[in-house]
Amino acid sequence: MIKQRLAELVAESSDGAVTADEVLAANVPLTALGVTSIMTLRLIDAIETEFGVEFDLSEDGMSLLDDLDRLAGHLASR
Repeated sequence: MIKQRLAELVAESSDGAVTADEVLAANVPLTALGVTSIMTLRLIDAIETEFGVEFDLSEDGMSLLDDLDRLAGHLASR
C-alpha cells in the first residue's frame, strides 16, 4: 500500500508528467522516467507531510528517492 501511495505522490509531484502506473511499472530510477529536481523537492515535501517523517537530504537519503521499492521499505520500517 505504501508503494502505491508513493507512486501517486510522484504523479502529483510531477503534475501528471509521470503517472502512478508508469512509476509502478518501471524498472528504472525515477530520474530515468523524467522526474526532475523540482519534482523531487515536491516529492520530498509530500512524503514528509504524508508520512510524518523528516527526509534525510544526505546522499544516502536522496538515493532512496530513485528507488521506489527501497523508499517504501524504508518508510514501512519506521
